[in-house]
Amino acid sequence: MVRKIIKIDEEKCNGCGLCVTACHEGAIGLEGGKAKLLRDDYCDGLGNCLPVCPTGAISFEEREAAEYDEAAVKASMENQTGDKQPETLPCGCPGTHSKTIEHGERSEAASNEAAWVGAHVETHLNQWPVQIKLVPPNAPYFKNANLLVAADCTAYAYGNFHGEYMKNRITVIGCPKLDEGDYSEKLTAILKMNDIKSVTIARMEVPCCGGLEHALKTALKNCGKLIPWQVVIFTTDGNVEKM
Repeated sequence: MVRKIIKIDEEKCNGCGLCVTACHEGAIGLEGGKAKLLRDDYCDGLGNCLPVCPTGAISFEEREAAEYDEAAVKASMENQTGDKQPETLPCGCPGTHSKTIEHGERSEAASNEAAWVGAHVETHLNQWPVQIKLVPPNAPYFKNANLLVAADCTAYAYGNFHGEYMKNRITVIGCPKLDEGDYSEKLTAILKMNDIKSVTIARMEVPCCGGLEHALKTALKNCGKLIPWQVVIFTTDGNVEKM
């Protein structure tokens, strides 16, 4: 079948091995000091390895390749660890681990602040729709906008996401793990057709979100404009990891 799959330029590869670590399906290995795609059927085509490559040696291509084999990946991981993977790990993605988040005891002031029984919390959503695939690139709200491109889990993980990140921004959301296709074409169109003042990408720490970051970086390269941008990474227990 013809599908999207990664391509590694050995001339650009410096053998750092970051892509090997980022690929939780085990599709990439080091051979002769260079990264190599070991098995087509282990590559899910999401591109978690792309953002970590310091030399830009990894890209996407569409070619004849074996279909992604989730069962084979899971079996391989079990053989390597000697333990069965938990049922909460579809596709071998560590970002799907189930866990309860403990916030600990709050101070009295914080509790009084947060315990608004029946209080209304103001939304900072400035437009609709918000799903990347649904927003029209020529929508009037994109004119002179500060754009927020967010993984859809971020607003649930970070308690004050509306007030700190959506306020005064136009928000588009997506999930590269669950949505079909690549966002880069739509994001490129948005950036090309509008005078976007800045772009913030909000993503989770999990590898699945690497595809969203890669799509935005591709769009920034292809739009032909110099637009200020930043990446904000959130942990699964609700903290800001990196800006």
